[in-house]
Amino acid sequence: MIATSLSLADVAVGALALAVVASWLALVIHVMGDVLRSRDLSGAAMAAWAVALLALPIVGAVVYLVTRGATMHEREVRALQAQRQAFEDYIRSVANTKE
Repeated sequence: MIATSLSLADVAVGALALAVVASWLALVIHVMGDVLRSRDLSGAAMAAWAVALLALPIVGAVVYLVTRGATMHEREVRALQAQRQAFEDYIRSVANTKE
């Protein structure tokens, strides 16, 4: 019943709106993860960024990207390297155990 009253343009606009909201949500989650992963921020600064992202998500994310976006990639690479090193250490410890 509802599907017969929707035009192709309505479906396209709805799909575009869904894509924009999903992209915005992914951006906010990624920025929040970067805030919580940052070792160079104090606890108060992390809390301030978290409140800014929760209170004004679009503005907070854009301001964060402008002010700290250049180093986001470096923090991501460091976190991935640490995760890989921990995995390799675990594999070595398991492989070296003799039963």
